[in-house]
Amino acid sequence: MADLKRICVYCGSSTGSRPEYRKTAEELGCYLATNNIGLVFGGSDLGLMGMLADSVLAAGGEAIGVIPEALMAREIAHTGLTELRVVGTMHARKALMSELSDAFIALPGGYGTMEELIEMLTWSQLGIHKKPCAVLNIHGYFDGLMEFLDHAVEEGFLRSENRGLLLVDTTVESLFRRIRSFSPVMVEKWIGREIR
Repeated sequence: MADLKRICVYCGSSTGSRPEYRKTAEELGCYLATNNIGLVFGGSDLGLMGMLADSVLAAGGEAIGVIPEALMAREIAHTGLTELRVVGTMHARKALMSELSDAFIALPGGYGTMEELIEMLTWSQLGIHKKPCAVLNIHGYFDGLMEFLDHAVEEGFLRSENRGLLLVDTTVESLFRRIRSFSPVMVEKWIGREIR
């Protein structure tokens, strides 16, 4: 794929219970900065989000935060970023983050992280974008998601080709090899359309 100028990273506003989560967030931030890839993220200074942004900035990289006004009002925005964009809604946040980014990576997180990742996978499946979507599967965090997606294929709700739209690896370096070699395969989303 073309050069990666910026990557959107979805991750928790908590640090999680394992030191591996924090260590990998910092490693990813350093990798982005040293490879001249800008970070686009949710704009918070809390949890893995804050640690990721801090590591990008400490290594001399670019960190762009996108945060809705409602969260800005709660004073959780990271104030030391290269750029902080304040938008009106969560929908506007996700749209702008997508527009600014060449690929998407999820680190461990909760509902918000999963919702953002799944929306980008859905957009990929529908051909709205052709950007790589990936997860860093730290300490097996996303194993349950992988099992669910495999189950959706088995049960006829997800094409195996579209299952392959989600790139998975356990280390930063190997995940970026997958991202750089990603080539989207467009197949019809609908299974059994002819049965109607």
